[in-house]
Amino acid sequence: MSDGKKPEPAINNRPDGVLRDQKPQEYYDAIKAKFAEERDLRFAYRPEGTQQYTSDTSLFAKYTVDPYAESLTENPRAPIDDTVEVLFIGGGFSALLTAARLRERGVESIRIVERGADVGGTWYWNRYPGAACDVPSYDYLPLLDEMKYMPSHLYAKGPEIFAHCQNIAKKYDLYDLAVFRTTVTSTTWNAKEKLWVVGTDRGDTMRARFVICANGTLSKPKLSKIAGMENFKGYAFHTSRWDYEYTGENLEKLHDKVVGIIGTGASAVQAIPRLAKAAKELFVFQRTPSGIDFRNDRPTDPEWAATRRPGWQEARRMKAMRGREGDPEVKAELNSLDRAEKIRRQENSNIEYMMRIHHRIEEVITDPKTAESLKPWYMFMCKRPCFDDEYLPAFNRPNVHLIDTHGKGINEITAEGPVFDGKTYPLDVLIYATGFEVQKTGIYNQITGAAGKEINKTYADGIRTLLGVHTHGYPNLFIMGGYQASFQFNLTFMLQTQGDHIAECIRHTRDNGYATIDVMPETEEWWVQEVIAHRGKTNRNAECTPGYYNFEGEFNRRQDGNYNGGFRQYFEHMTGIRGELDKHFQFTR
Repeated sequence: MSDGKKPEPAINNRPDGVLRDQKPQEYYDAIKAKFAEERDLRFAYRPEGTQQYTSDTSLFAKYTVDPYAESLTENPRAPIDDTVEVLFIGGGFSALLTAARLRERGVESIRIVERGADVGGTWYWNRYPGAACDVPSYDYLPLLDEMKYMPSHLYAKGPEIFAHCQNIAKKYDLYDLAVFRTTVTSTTWNAKEKLWVVGTDRGDTMRARFVICANGTLSKPKLSKIAGMENFKGYAFHTSRWDYEYTGENLEKLHDKVVGIIGTGASAVQAIPRLAKAAKELFVFQRTPSGIDFRNDRPTDPEWAATRRPGWQEARRMKAMRGREGDPEVKAELNSLDRAEKIRRQENSNIEYMMRIHHRIEEVITDPKTAESLKPWYMFMCKRPCFDDEYLPAFNRPNVHLIDTHGKGINEITAEGPVFDGKTYPLDVLIYATGFEVQKTGIYNQITGAAGKEINKTYADGIRTLLGVHTHGYPNLFIMGGYQASFQFNLTFMLQTQGDHIAECIRHTRDNGYATIDVMPETEEWWVQEVIAHRGKTNRNAECTPGYYNFEGEFNRRQDGNYNGGFRQYFEHMTGIRGELDKHFQFTR
């Protein structure tokens, strides 16, 4: 319960594979066949995988310009040449959570280096209309006990989350040394000084004893490579750089505009209902539909909030982490099944869940053709699940038009607008809701370790880490939110566990008079094998429709993904490693 009165929505009721009424197996097999058919169709249309996207080129650099900050020419500063103890690359939740734990352990010299003009990361950049968390805010917003804060709604909106980030930075004095409007371009280990030397696009030479890559899971906008997109004569921008000067703060300037949006992922799902109400006409260009479940947002009940006692959020998160498998009856049932039966039940439960999503679409959408186009034909978690109560009804509005490309996507844009099946759709403004590059460690930054090797070259034959956090040969370097960590829908909880771990590693190193900490090769190899052993539990490459959860369907080595042994197991591994740091790490003085 979130407020003592109503059950929380389906994010806490997703398919778990146990205690379900089973239909004839032929029913599930037929739907699985349909899933495979739709997946193969999308691969046939877009075999290039992630190569269908582009990011920072001279042609499209305008889509990454920060619309929320003054220009650098109006905010000049002299290059910095100094030394700090801990330097964060990025200023989102990863940095804020870890820095808070470092402060609690007595670390004073902490610097955040951030591309944006403030802390917040995702919540600094993503200010599109309707932006909100998809996880109940009592779980998603971190440090609620420490900040003595209670979110205003079950699902906090973007401005509230951004303000929470700013308040964390203020509480833990993180603004004092922070550097904004600055991109780290090089991070090089100096073995003689046992320091990292950090260069930036503003001529800085910063030295740091510890560096934490906190650049975010989704931090660099990407655009589809569409022929002719540079010729579009209307106005265009990316959802993560929303231009309110053009649209108006309440989208009131769109009342006489024909608007197009490419993409129907998480950002688009939240923005489209608002665009539908504001625009003269709205064209939604869809390659693959999202699965839309109920949100049922509501204000926080003050009576329920008043009953929360210190430690309530951690207890709530730990209970969620244990999940249904912590229930003795559920555990006994699962243990009684062989592996094949467990997988079969999981798949069947998954299919039932997705068919409930289909049923909701049929109930809401009045036009049968539109309803069919909005149905997702893939397993739950093959693509990011979405939760919204206004998205589906928006397609019943007469000014909203769904252009279902059925896996093809938009392949041409003229001066007037996008082209599909020979028809041009003239637009005044085109919005790209095409997402971000995912879990890239060295996004703008060349990271060179003790052997003089750049980190992506080290990963060329397969990613090698411990817990997704440490890589051998890169002492005193920590990575947050990267591959080989656990996949967890409540990302901030996973980042908090990593932040706790990193802070404890740094405390141990400092308190014992060590200069460096570096993971042992044999421990790193153990974790690589753990990742490989558990990738098969979610066979997204073989059976899922293409998307960023599976590298757009591209081939990748089994170690080049997330650890899928479960978040609880990841948490326990991390706790165990921390209990024996001297066994798993090399320390030097």
